[in-house]
Amino acid sequence: MADIYYDISPWGETDSYLFKEGTHERLYEIMGSHIMERQGKSGVYFAVWAPNASAVSVIGDFNSYTPGKHPLKLREDGSGVHEGFVPGIGPGITYKYFVVSAVDGRGQEKSDPYAFFTEKPPKSASRVWELKGYQWGDHEWMNDRHTFQTHRDPLNIYEVHLGSWRRRVEEENRALTYTEAAAELAEYLVDMQYTHVEIMPITEFPFEGSWGYQVTGYFAPTSRYGTPQEFMAFVDTMHAHGIGVIMDWVPSHFVTDGHGLIRFDGTCLYEHEDPRQGFHSEWGSAIFNYGRNEVRAFLVSSAMFWFQKYHIDGIRVDAVASMLYLDYARKEGEWIPNKYGSNENLEAIAFLRQLNEAVYRENRGILMIAEESTAFPVVSRPTYLGGLGFGYKWNMGWMHDTLKYFKNDPVHRQHHHHHLTFSFVYMFDENYVLPLSHDEVVHMKGSLINKMPGDENQKFANLRALLAYMTAHPGKKLLFMGGEFAQWREWNYQESLDWHLLENQRHSGIQALVRELNTLYRQEPALHRYDCEPAGFEWIDELDYQSNVICFLRKSDNSTILVVCHFADTVRHQYRIGVPESGEYRLILHSQDPAYGGWEHNYPEMVHSEEHECHGRPHSIRIRLSPLSVCFFKLV
Repeated sequence: MADIYYDISPWGETDSYLFKEGTHERLYEIMGSHIMERQGKSGVYFAVWAPNASAVSVIGDFNSYTPGKHPLKLREDGSGVHEGFVPGIGPGITYKYFVVSAVDGRGQEKSDPYAFFTEKPPKSASRVWELKGYQWGDHEWMNDRHTFQTHRDPLNIYEVHLGSWRRRVEEENRALTYTEAAAELAEYLVDMQYTHVEIMPITEFPFEGSWGYQVTGYFAPTSRYGTPQEFMAFVDTMHAHGIGVIMDWVPSHFVTDGHGLIRFDGTCLYEHEDPRQGFHSEWGSAIFNYGRNEVRAFLVSSAMFWFQKYHIDGIRVDAVASMLYLDYARKEGEWIPNKYGSNENLEAIAFLRQLNEAVYRENRGILMIAEESTAFPVVSRPTYLGGLGFGYKWNMGWMHDTLKYFKNDPVHRQHHHHHLTFSFVYMFDENYVLPLSHDEVVHMKGSLINKMPGDENQKFANLRALLAYMTAHPGKKLLFMGGEFAQWREWNYQESLDWHLLENQRHSGIQALVRELNTLYRQEPALHRYDCEPAGFEWIDELDYQSNVICFLRKSDNSTILVVCHFADTVRHQYRIGVPESGEYRLILHSQDPAYGGWEHNYPEMVHSEEHECHGRPHSIRIRLSPLSVCFFKLV
């Protein structure tokens, strides 16, 4: 038998206790593979959880992937962890675990659930890797982050799929590396005045077509684009340019590929045995068993890992609704009620609260964002008030209603006015992010520009109005790549965005508008200070459905911006609007400005109020409403 030792282990009694209790938050420090020394000899310590295995051995390129040659030993503390130290091996070697089930005696090769790095897919072996050595340069950012990632600061997110934002078409259409993407993307985000980038999942995944949402490696950045240190440099570069980094993270389900977590030790270890609880027929994936302590510790440790080791600024938790409800995407008889006979997943709810409490406690100034599409209450409220503890929740209702409204021809919009105004009823019930995400521009849904009605002129005018309306509506912002310059095609994960469209004035005009909207959103406190508080909003008029007009105020302590939205395809002359006080109102943005591809020339820059009662206010202004337009006026 080749050398393997069992007298070296980073585990202590507290580790075993916390792991079994489900409250260990840094399992990545003691599980997986770690380079260590024993009696002056360097080697690798391995540890894997497989309580129902009769035998576990490490196989890899160092032993020709021979099962049984380097057997691990089951710890005697009841943790179900198998461990061992193999001398003479080091960084870069590939390995898997050969796990023999005690149930049926079958052996299977498994990737390391805690691996820091992997082979490049479609290969699936784990790699021994050290995360030490990278010299971070973002100390000031990390120290100050809590001062500029509050609910009263601007949060304007550019959602990106790293594999298709830009590609090297001249080099066999390859994706950018982490290093290339860091330089090019950071420069673009600064130019476009975004505050944050959200990257679709880069946790290792086998199938490119899953976009990263079918995960095998919860502690490994995908090797498709480079090494762990190169991803660290990606984050560091973003911080150096003043850009926060949010990553998508998927604790709701996992891939069923054989080398992954599925039936890891021959039993349903990470998932439920009963398919009514443990299998997503909609996605063809397995559901985590949140009632198992060790599974909760695994997931909490994963989230903590990205904050601690990669300096991530926020996590957007995918598919929270599927976690909260036992009957999610299931018909009657296909799900099991909870102990009270209802459909809430009590164990998942407890896990999400534990998760948010843990990461907020240990990581100052971070963001936790829920993609949650139902009316589940207090998602973004503290756990001590009965909430789930997230910082923000995606406002999927706003997205669906708004796109439904804009898809209508303007002549019919008066009959759909409620789709435009309903989101204002509940806009402060949660801390919302308004998302126009990747999900809205795939699967034959059409790109944003192609959702708009009318001829080409009208399509672009509608899109300009939509983007300006989004900026004015209370809530933080998120826009998926390509939407900022009106890409015609749906997003394709295998191809670069159509950057050549920027040679066309209409497309470059959309980009110029988004840049200006982002700039105003950041510079004007009225547009962001009270995004999550009623003090930041006041209606002027929401009832003029026949004219397709809504008017409202965005407010901060020292400034007021009047927003006038006109979603009809007509001109309205001398339209009177009540204003909060007398004075001059300066036009600071017009979505139909020729600079953005619009057709509104010689619009007055300043409008003077009159002592004329309107909308229940003693003062008012009269303006010309351009077709399909949104205007911002600032009280000066």
